Amino acid sequence: MSQPLTPDILLQQEIKYRFDNVDFDFSSAWAIGSAIRQRACEQNAPVSIEVFAFGQTLFLSALPGSSADNLEWMKRKRNTVLRLAHSSLYAGINYEQTGQRMEHHAFINQAEYCDHGGSFPLLTKSGAVFGAVSVSGLPSHEDHALVVYGISHYLNNPQ
Repeated sequence: MSQPLTPDILLQQEIKYRFDNVDFDFSSAWAIGSAIRQRACEQNAPVSIEVFAFGQTLFLSALPGSSADNLEWMKRKRNTVLRLAHSSLYAGINYEQTGQRMEHHAFINQAEYCDHGGSFPLLTKSGAVFGAVSVSGLPSHEDHALVVYGISHYLNNPQ
């Protein structure tokens, strides 16, 4: 059985899975998205997958069983990552532990943000966020695991 994800473990993932400042391009996005898609197909997972960087979607795929709702969830998760500079699962667990779920913050538009797992920041070695990889269609922890798999696979840095 895998270790439960805590905010500290999630922060460690964000430090471990970073890119050299010039080590990401359209081909990188394709490789990450394709690795996630292949793993999701093997699991018959009804997910949508997005790799977003430099202000645009560079990879998008929807698998059987996914729906247009998954695209909306990915957008909201991605917006959370880009706003908070942490994974959406980190945001959710952190808010839950403090008793302040995101939906209770009046200054956060629930149509644009959510604190459910499944989006992970694309980070430079120095910690600057330049995008996000997102998955939607499974429970939060499983969406997160698929994203981390894709990034770690690309970086040859096993989980």
